[in-house]
Amino acid sequence: MAMADQRNDKPGRPTPAPKERTGWLSRIAPGVRNAFSKRETPENLWVKCPDTGEMIYRPDLEAALWVTPSGHHMRIGAAARLRYTFDDGKFERIASPVVADDPLKFPDVKSYPDRLKAARKASGEQDALAIGYGNIQGQPVLVAVQDFAFMGGSLSMAVGEAFIKAAQEAVKREVPFVIFTAAGGARMQEGTLSLMQMARTTLALNEVKAAGLPYLVVLTDPTTGGVMASYAMLGDVHLAEPNALIGFAGRRVIEQTIRETLPAGFQRAEFLMERGMVDKVVTRAELPGVLGSILKTLMMGRAQLPAA
Repeated sequence: MAMADQRNDKPGRPTPAPKERTGWLSRIAPGVRNAFSKRETPENLWVKCPDTGEMIYRPDLEAALWVTPSGHHMRIGAAARLRYTFDDGKFERIASPVVADDPLKFPDVKSYPDRLKAARKASGEQDALAIGYGNIQGQPVLVAVQDFAFMGGSLSMAVGEAFIKAAQEAVKREVPFVIFTAAGGARMQEGTLSLMQMARTTLALNEVKAAGLPYLVVLTDPTTGGVMASYAMLGDVHLAEPNALIGFAGRRVIEQTIRETLPAGFQRAEFLMERGMVDKVVTRAELPGVLGSILKTLMMGRAQLPAA
């Protein structure tokens, strides 16, 4: 045992430092390897078309307003939508009212405030509705945009307050009100408080219409649930982007309820236009021109009302 203890007490040999691996190029020309260091390529440089699977160069897609060569209109954020809509991309941002983040203290695997924080960081917006004021084809207009990337564009207290703010600003400035809708329904973390916004936004629209101001809705993919059942269907004119999903309940839920197979293209913009629910399907590039033409015509009629 003593011999074993003595053997273990001997200091071990120092571990040699690992040798740096070098290739033949480094031995011949030591500075060459550093001169040609690997460059990082952005992960999102190429975007896949949901329809065809084609890989599209991102700058080309941005130049095409995020419309793929096959004609698929990809979802875009509020900031991009406002730039594409207003003349020369110039507009005034209008701040939305600040509301309580978690009024019901909603229990979840991930806390509601944390979900809001993550959505705000990803989108750069306070909530799902952004407001801008500017000109469309020279016509002053108030525009609100729902961003589906912000918790599915869900209707919340913050969205309701922002919508009311936009309606009040339109009345105050005596300009038309245009909204781009995109929502998956009411925000479950706010329960009944979220559903109350359906009635509150409708009352705000009554003020816009009482002032004789046009209210136009542009339905984008997707517009569903409580938003569809309220202000998305109360416009003077309803436009839609191609192939946008528009409806209240989902296709599968409806089929299971009525026990029938729905027709092809059901709840798509073109299908609804054929049946009178949507006035016109307009491509993203043509939207500013169509909106400007409609708004000028409606405001021209409003200007002639006092003289009639």
